[in-house]
This record gives sequence, C-alpha cells and structure tokens, in this order.
Amino acid sequence: MKILKLMSLLCLLGVCMQVNAQDRMPIPAMDQLNDAQRKAAQDIIDGPRKALYGPFIPLLRSPELMDRSSKMGEYLRYKSAIGTKLSELVILIVARHWTQQVEWYLHQPIALKVGIKQEVIDAIADGRTPQGMSEDEQIVYDFSTEINTNKGVSDVTYNRAKARFGDTGVIDMLGVNGYYNFLAIIMNGVRTENPDTKVAPLKPFVK
Repeated sequence: MKILKLMSLLCLLGVCMQVNAQDRMPIPAMDQLNDAQRKAAQDIIDGPRKALYGPFIPLLRSPELMDRSSKMGEYLRYKSAIGTKLSELVILIVARHWTQQVEWYLHQPIALKVGIKQEVIDAIADGRTPQGMSEDEQIVYDFSTEINTNKGVSDVTYNRAKARFGDTGVIDMLGVNGYYNFLAIIMNGVRTENPDTKVAPLKPFVK
C-alpha cells in the first residue's frame, strides 16, 4: 500500500513523466528501493511536504542523509524565526545565485502567494536589486545577498539583522541560506530535472 501511495503521489506531481536524459539520478523504479529508502520516502510523504519531489529524488540514494536533511528543512521552511514569507525570499535569492531551476520552479509561486511582490521576484530573476521592498525584506535581501556573494556579512548588515530579528532570527536566516545552498548543490550536481515549464526558467548570467 505504501509503495502504491508513493507511486500515485509521484505521478500526481508529474515526476512519472519521461525523464530528461541529462538527469543523472532520476526517480528509481519502486521495486528497486530498499527498506531504508522506502521508509525515508514515506516519512516525507507523511510530513508537511505531502509528496516526494525535487531534491529528495536524488537524495533517495542516501536515505539517512535525506531523512536528516528533510527534518532540518521542515523547520527552516515552515517554522523558522524569520517566518515563511522571508524564508521564501531567501530561497529565491539562493536559487538565483545557483541558477537552480527546480528550486525556482517550486518556490517562485509560493513566494508570490505569501506576499512577495511580482516585481521583486522579477528583479531577483534578472539579477537586479529589487525596489519597493519592505524594511524586513530589504534586511533579508541585503543579508542573504552578502552571504552568498561575498561569503560573509558586513557589520552594518549584520547589526541591522540582529536588531530586527535577534540572534535566533540571524541563525535561522543563515540556516535557510545554507540549507537551500545544500539542496542547490545536490540538484545542480546531478542535474535534477525541472518538473515542467509553467514557471519561466532562470536565464544564466552572462559571465
């Protein structure tokens, strides 16, 4: 029953489509999963994500890593001290930094739904500094852009973030940045396929 449930949910999300030849770790056949993989997959399906998709398809190859990382991700995505809206802003910044199409595909609609303005999303996609952000969004944007681009955060930016969000908020914001960097590295490394083209893909930056 659990395998059938897993297969039906995967198909519902469109991951049963023919995989791209470039995808180095597409979803394996259900009868090829071992007990640890089945359990890790079922735990994700039974959790707030409700299905197996995106980075968790390649992560199936290491079920313990998938299990541990998914639990951290559940906290950072759904319960972080900076809240869902600002966490989604961080995710878009990281996705753009890595030109990570699956992260962008999954989170661009969510960001719009939770209140990130379309013009802010478009600016991030284009690699431009967004205009018209709220004070909280500006703090998160500056902090996340600096840590991803400069591999550090200036005292001015750090102190603004700490004054607004406190130590817990700063750590959680770094955690969201780090977690989605981790997922981007996984998916870029194995060329995880973008589920479809309903969301315009990120264009590579000109070097």
